[in-house]
Amino acid sequence: MSAFAVATLVLWLVSVVAAGLVRGRAFAGFLGVLLGIHSLVAAGLWEAWSAAGLGPVAAAFHATVFVHFLSLLRPAMRPLPWRLVVSWPAHWFMAATLLAFPWAIAAAFGATPHGWWLPFLLALRGMWQSLRTPWTTVHLRLDGSPVAGLGRHGHGSRREASPLRIVQISDPHLGPFMSVARLRAVAERTVAAAPDLVLLTGDFFTMESKGSPGCLTEALAPLKALEGRTFACFGNHDHEAPAKVRAELEAVGVRLLVDEHCTVETEAGTVQIVGADFCWRDRAARLAQLFARVPKLDDALRIVLLHDPGAFRHIPEGDGQLVLSGHTHGGQVGLLSLGKTLTAVSATSSVPDHGFWARGTDRLYVHRATGHYGFPLRMGVPGEEGVIYIHRVAPA
Repeated sequence: MSAFAVATLVLWLVSVVAAGLVRGRAFAGFLGVLLGIHSLVAAGLWEAWSAAGLGPVAAAFHATVFVHFLSLLRPAMRPLPWRLVVSWPAHWFMAATLLAFPWAIAAAFGATPHGWWLPFLLALRGMWQSLRTPWTTVHLRLDGSPVAGLGRHGHGSRREASPLRIVQISDPHLGPFMSVARLRAVAERTVAAAPDLVLLTGDFFTMESKGSPGCLTEALAPLKALEGRTFACFGNHDHEAPAKVRAELEAVGVRLLVDEHCTVETEAGTVQIVGADFCWRDRAARLAQLFARVPKLDDALRIVLLHDPGAFRHIPEGDGQLVLSGHTHGGQVGLLSLGKTLTAVSATSSVPDHGFWARGTDRLYVHRATGHYGFPLRMGVPGEEGVIYIHRVAPA
């Protein structure tokens, strides 16, 4: 066993024990699995790195991974210097090593891992996509035409003169890649766009931001200028700190709808907004109960805020005129940058991952997310920010 492997084993043991003592068994288990996989891949590639004269560089990046995760024992939003030196290098190196798993397997069987550097180059591209959110303009056509089954839906070319203009903010995940300043800039651009409505579809925090009271209020402060036009629903991560999410949204004038609804008058007409709470179990029954309590309004556009697009299929047919979701981060890893629709989500599940979908007369738009979380980087799936134009037109 190499000295690098021995040092890695010691760091892994120290990290898991410290996590268990400070934050409990669940976090220790999470850290043990994640750092364990990373460590096995890194140990498997060590000889290749050393042969290329990159041993010291790889060891330094490897160390940032452990420093970053040990810092989560005392979670808090970190300043830019820390992110530059620790958080971003750690996320890049961990993402690259996870992608390099096949090369590590080859090395374990005695083969030379030719091209081991390829996932590290791909991860550099992922860093660039993770640190920026391109501005996009989306046009959605609601014509009420029935569609068999659940599938992707065309946006259509017919448009009305005065469509409803909304900005959706989804999954900002304040943390290493989404700083307070970056999310505040998103909020400032949202206000400058002067939309009819701003709709936030959940998942505001990460481990780091939950340890920094007031950070969400500071980041979304510009939205106070649109009070009365801003609404939100809970995402799955928001249930880790529901009182904090509610208080910080209310402080900036964002109304949180938890299995509730409201009606708003806009220049484009009356809009009924339904905010569904996030839940894993009994989704069909809970959504049926919600919509039984919320009858449709004549001539009003109904918009449903539903964090998880996987629950779209459980909305009673005909009750989801337009459903806005997030949660998948657009698939987060995929081929969208190459003009293809394939993502990690679509390849492994039937959950709608991004874009416009239809089932019967109901429509779903899955936002690619303002930020990201989970897998260390975005790769091939850019984030999303911009104005969504909603056109209500008659069926062709």
